[in-house]
Amino acid sequence: MSDPSGPKILHEIPDGIQEADEPMPTWWLIAFFAAIVFSVGYYFWYEQFAIGKAPLEEWRDDVAKHTKKSGEGPTPAALVALSQDSTAVGEGKVAFTQNCAACHGDKAEGKIGPNLTDDAWLHGGTPEEVYKTISKGVVEKGMPAWGSALGGARVERLTAYVLSVKDTNVPGKAPQGTSAKAAGAAPSAASAAPSAASAAPSASAAPSAASAAPSASAAPSVAK
Repeated sequence: MSDPSGPKILHEIPDGIQEADEPMPTWWLIAFFAAIVFSVGYYFWYEQFAIGKAPLEEWRDDVAKHTKKSGEGPTPAALVALSQDSTAVGEGKVAFTQNCAACHGDKAEGKIGPNLTDDAWLHGGTPEEVYKTISKGVVEKGMPAWGSALGGARVERLTAYVLSVKDTNVPGKAPQGTSAKAAGAAPSAASAAPSAASAAPSASAAPSAASAAPSASAAPSVAK
């Protein structure tokens, strides 16, 4: 039986188990509602408005600072891997829209700056060259150095986005600079010249043919 002086019993079953109507401890309620308030604040601070840096982003910035101090940049393989990472490319696209679209267009199709979706490049189109152009800039051509403003991690993601749209040929500004395909074809065409020239020594068969003339000196012995 329930104790009249105790808490109100909501349910009671024959085996003696009772469900009492007791309030939750005050400390537990405070912790519970504080956790809700904290989680809402955390979401808007780090995710919705990106006012603060998330732990992963802080780690990336620390890695980038260490890399900068050591005088090393990201490897081409690392940049290519990032360009195939949808999360990194998405972050790079956000940074591109915020900082680069005014000159290069919303789809990187080119405006004041060149079209980044074709195969022509003014300052090199390899992963490390694209990273260097973004990070250090080309001030004399109006391209700012974004490395100090954005940090190494965001520049890497910008590079990943640019590499991901490379050769997609979005309609826009006409190609500027050197075509990567043409640049690749030039050495092979030039290399054909030495091989063609190397055919000339094989014409040295002429001396050996000429050298056959002395063997015709057998004629005097025949005359004898």
